[in-house]
Amino acid sequence: MALSGFPELLPAQRFVENAVLDRLRHTFELHGFAPLETRAVEPLEQMLRKGEIDKEVYVLRRLHADPDDAADSSGLGLHFDLTVPFARYVLENAGHLEFPFRRYQIQKVWRGERPQTGRYREFTQADIDVVARDSLSFHHDVEVARVMAEALAALDFLPPLRLQINNRKLMEGFFLGLGAPDVPAVMRAVDRLDKVPSEVVGQQLVDDAGLTLEQAAQCLALAGIRSLDSSFVSSVWALGVSHPLLDEGLGELAAVIDGCAGITSERLVVEADLRIARGLDYYTGTVFETRMAGFESLGSICSGGRYDSLASDGKVTYPGVGISLGVTRLLIPLFQQGLLTASRSVPSAVLVALPDDDARAMCDTIAQTLRARGIPTEVAASPQKFGKQIRYAERRGIPYVWFPGAEGHEVKDIRSGDQVGADPATWTPPFVDLQPQVISQKVVE
Repeated sequence: MALSGFPELLPAQRFVENAVLDRLRHTFELHGFAPLETRAVEPLEQMLRKGEIDKEVYVLRRLHADPDDAADSSGLGLHFDLTVPFARYVLENAGHLEFPFRRYQIQKVWRGERPQTGRYREFTQADIDVVARDSLSFHHDVEVARVMAEALAALDFLPPLRLQINNRKLMEGFFLGLGAPDVPAVMRAVDRLDKVPSEVVGQQLVDDAGLTLEQAAQCLALAGIRSLDSSFVSSVWALGVSHPLLDEGLGELAAVIDGCAGITSERLVVEADLRIARGLDYYTGTVFETRMAGFESLGSICSGGRYDSLASDGKVTYPGVGISLGVTRLLIPLFQQGLLTASRSVPSAVLVALPDDDARAMCDTIAQTLRARGIPTEVAASPQKFGKQIRYAERRGIPYVWFPGAEGHEVKDIRSGDQVGADPATWTPPFVDLQPQVISQKVVE
């Protein structure tokens, strides 16, 4: 029985997901980010501290619970993101960590929201964060942006991606310089620009945030500024608003955009987008969102930002900057539209044909010789006619069939029909055939 919101993958799709995760790990580790895995459950009190998604937490309780066992009580829940457990982990292990601490974390997450395209109840996230003790140098904002930009660029089988970056200091400074009476209300309104028309947001700025029509127009003008380089700075100055916090935010955002300049390509665009607000109040500086071409309705598939208080024990504060990629959110829509798959649904590159049951020991030895040299190999299940064994390999996408013989072996590329003599101790297929390859189709506009 299918359960809505809990996606399962076919083998070829799982190969694609593994390819994504392998490339992410490779990029993260190239930059010195250490792997981390936290427990799947957290105390409800910890998870619900900010109260944003209290209706979405899955509570953990054993069917035959022991009322005297704290672990069996309803005080635990499955984590709904990777930030809350990471904050707890930092506090509990601060004495064993070297700061600034760089970590990447790829794990399942559970969230009881209404299932729909791009939103699931069980999904995989890939997070990177840099956290420090007391203060975190700004250059780590640039670092995190560059690392995730490189990681996204390495996923060259995906549709084009657009990494959008803004700075909360820039926005808050602009709103303060404008004389906004309720800056958080302005921020919340601007954050809706990708969901509702600008006219609706403009009216909300007047009705809910207390701005004049002229001030609301200025806010919308700011939100309309985008650029692929630091030229956005002059566009903001042209609006005639000044404030020290605005200047600080402009400088920080320009540094992040300039820092990513060498990574951009036709497949990955990094841009300053001054409408990106990230409604959560704990962001204090750089903020990130990412859209995928042809799938803009998904919203952001990779988001994050700077938070000056990731965690605190009352004496020490741990600021951080991080970004999270929704791997499941990214991949499932592509699978559903048939835009991503793998070249085969099994790892095997070679099927050793079985002439008869008496030859099984010999075929097993051939297969083991190939495996010892890193070539994924399986032996045919039964000694059918060779034509049937070839069709079996073809159905599963196995590119080569090995024919054993007392006077010599032969291997056949069933795609081209080429068949040559071969020695299991020396024969090697082309590198691209050693493991399933990701096959992508272009999005039809």
